Amino acid sequence: MSILGIDNWLHSPQGRYVMAWEQAKVDAVVADLFGYNALQLGLPQYDLLAQNRIPLRQIAGESGQVDVLCDLRELPFAANSIDLVVMPHVLEFHDDPHQILREVERVLIPEGQLVITGFNPLSLWGLRRRLPNCRNEFPANGDYISVLRLKDWLQLLSFEVERGNFGCYAPPCHHEHWLKRWHFMEAAGDRWWSFAGGVYLLRAVKRVHGMRLILPPWNQKKLPHKALTAVTQKEIE
Repeated sequence: MSILGIDNWLHSPQGRYVMAWEQAKVDAVVADLFGYNALQLGLPQYDLLAQNRIPLRQIAGESGQVDVLCDLRELPFAANSIDLVVMPHVLEFHDDPHQILREVERVLIPEGQLVITGFNPLSLWGLRRRLPNCRNEFPANGDYISVLRLKDWLQLLSFEVERGNFGCYAPPCHHEHWLKRWHFMEAAGDRWWSFAGGVYLLRAVKRVHGMRLILPPWNQKKLPHKALTAVTQKEIE
């Protein structure tokens, strides 16, 4: 994984700018998702499940202050056991993103929810990676995955993408003063070139073909019992 320098970056004006947007968007998405088990993969510095009301919420990762220390390519959870998985910037900073997605699909229950955040290669943040001496710095040292490419991967695993958001349209400046100067681009970018945000959030649902969910009959009215009628001996004969 190419996460060298992530701690320093998270405490920088640039890191706080990105994570403030992501925390707000993830909070809004997970607040109304229910179940029994929720899992965050990676980035233990931020609790992105804080606004979720699922009873058991855990953070798993390959390093740091996590609840479950594990290889993300071999998650130590039973198949069809997790209701919600949140993956902040995992895929673009791992050598085997396809296997991680396969593992996530395995552990999610049918109709389970997946929330992914990532850096957008089709943005000013993506262009910055082409500048000299930038490839060795976080987050430019990741292998950014476009939304279209990620949607293709998810569809191959029977996920259905339900929602997507782009954000962080300001250039990847290092100083807070310049980030504030470019703040006007947030509203303009969201309106005129929404696909060019520096980061994105995708929400997907695991679909299982041929499966039919049987929901509780909350709105079904009780059918009246048929009245009993007497049967004569002649009718029996």
